[in-house]
Amino acid sequence: MTNGTAPATPSTPRSTLVVTAHAGDFVWRAGGAIALAASRGERVTIACLTFGERGESATAWREGRSLEEIKGIRREEAEKAAATLGAEVVFFDAGDYPLITTPELTDRLVAVYRQVRPDVVLTHPLDDPYNGDHPAAARTALDARVLAQAIGYPAEGEIIGAPPVFFFEPHQPEMCGFRPEVLLDITEVWNTKRKAMECLAAQRHLWDYYTDLAVRRGVQLKRNAGPNLGLAHKTMAEAYMRPYPQVTEVLD
Repeated sequence: MTNGTAPATPSTPRSTLVVTAHAGDFVWRAGGAIALAASRGERVTIACLTFGERGESATAWREGRSLEEIKGIRREEAEKAAATLGAEVVFFDAGDYPLITTPELTDRLVAVYRQVRPDVVLTHPLDDPYNGDHPAAARTALDARVLAQAIGYPAEGEIIGAPPVFFFEPHQPEMCGFRPEVLLDITEVWNTKRKAMECLAAQRHLWDYYTDLAVRRGVQLKRNAGPNLGLAHKTMAEAYMRPYPQVTEVLD
């Protein structure tokens, strides 16, 4: 498959860039994809635009923690989760609720694109009526991807190709126009994803929710895969959606 990015060589492992709004998003939505890529020796970079300090840290606020304390807690959780998955994480500290897209934020993300030169990009869908930070992060991710390809854009580093983008599943898929167009088998790294989830004590209530979701998507994966005896009895999966056409020489 051709995606506009120069193919990786043995000395240059494939690169995945994950752009998320908040500190926990990459774990719930794409932890399996991250762990799979890392298990193959690929480089995974997480661009975490905010810590989720205002909108996703209710327990810490009820405990009387200060804003800076909460940022520290969420940063530590995200670092542990990323390390568990085998990824590196870059924090932008752009502020959440609301996440405001600025030229400066986009420019910083363009620099990350040109530095890590991703073969694939994972981010939020462009619609989420429950959390405006998520589509803001997605829009920033897509805009930065295009600008990173433009030779005339004044950012450091060489221009990139056109890495394919996958939207990971939102918390309320039915309300976000999300269709599970790609089902990724994450069975072999499920335990790793679960351990990463358990690093996020601030959102403990989501541990079982995303475990159950992985089971449901695994059932759908097996149904769509047909009579494949190689699939595990209890397959775990993540769902993704593609905003751009797939470019290929073979329909499979």
